[in-house]
Amino acid sequence: MRVQKENLKELMKNKVVAAGLAEEHAEVLADVLLHADLRGVHSHGAMRVEYYAERIAKGGINLNPDVKFEKTGPSTAVLDADNGVGHYFAKQGMDEAINIAKENGIAVVGVRNISHSGALSYFVQQAANEKMVGISMCQSDPMVVPFGGAEPYYGTNPIAFAAPSSSGKNIIFDMATTVQAWGKVLHARSKNEEIPDNWAVDENGEPTTDPFKVKSLVPIAGPKGYGLMMMVDILAGILLGLPFGKHVSSMYEDLTESRKLGQLHIVINPEFFGNGEAFLESITKKMSDLHEIKPAKGFDKVLYPGEPNDIQQEAYEKEGIEVVDDIYEYLESDVVHNNNYNHKDPFAK
Repeated sequence: MRVQKENLKELMKNKVVAAGLAEEHAEVLADVLLHADLRGVHSHGAMRVEYYAERIAKGGINLNPDVKFEKTGPSTAVLDADNGVGHYFAKQGMDEAINIAKENGIAVVGVRNISHSGALSYFVQQAANEKMVGISMCQSDPMVVPFGGAEPYYGTNPIAFAAPSSSGKNIIFDMATTVQAWGKVLHARSKNEEIPDNWAVDENGEPTTDPFKVKSLVPIAGPKGYGLMMMVDILAGILLGLPFGKHVSSMYEDLTESRKLGQLHIVINPEFFGNGEAFLESITKKMSDLHEIKPAKGFDKVLYPGEPNDIQQEAYEKEGIEVVDDIYEYLESDVVHNNNYNHKDPFAK
């Protein structure tokens, strides 16, 4: 069904507030989820609300964290969120990074001890909207076989990048270091749809198109994706003194426990590397150049990274956001959660 964005955001916010989250934190959480749904990334949108509500209600997110922000150098800082809600404190960490980059040209800010923070494109877009380049990466729980391995060790460990242009549009990409994010498998399950045979493997390590038979994801481009997910694990985990690899906490194992995840933001201010306005004009020219390239068979046009999401957002702004009926019925209900996630096998139906 179709839901107007204001209505959807309010429903999502109200549900996590009912679970116990503070209004201020709930506002940001709902905004990050709305951002994902508007851009067609439904795997990180409304379908996640019930999981968050259950973790909040069961104490797995610290509702009154003792937050510490430490400037560790001219361009470096660490925000320890004391296992508060990831969306809010990841945003706060990017806000701090943007302020540092405005003053010193570049910023690297680690955000440690947070819960799941949602779509990384939200945070790099913060930087792009301030006419700066944003990079963000974070850990996730182990569900990916390393190249050459037969059992999971790393998470999907996503990376996001954004660059602004003079046109007001941003180049944005947000990618898992797996062929596909786990949330996309969940989305396929929610719609009872098959998945491509190169996304994941079953219990025997064989490719599967059945989202309910998935037992592990696979790295993008084999050893290259394996190297990238290792990089993310080091920069967003080990660098911040956090658990890494197979030691990263499960999303579902115990919703009463904090997850202690890490995220790293990097912000670059073009003004410190040349002419800022020329940088923005060059990004706009790059977008135009890509549009002028002869399209391959089956394509109408070459799009810049993030443009398909922009197009989807424009449509959803006009027509309402597509939400699975079961998810909308849950959001409309008085039920805080249905006890579906605690101690759940992440690969279970």
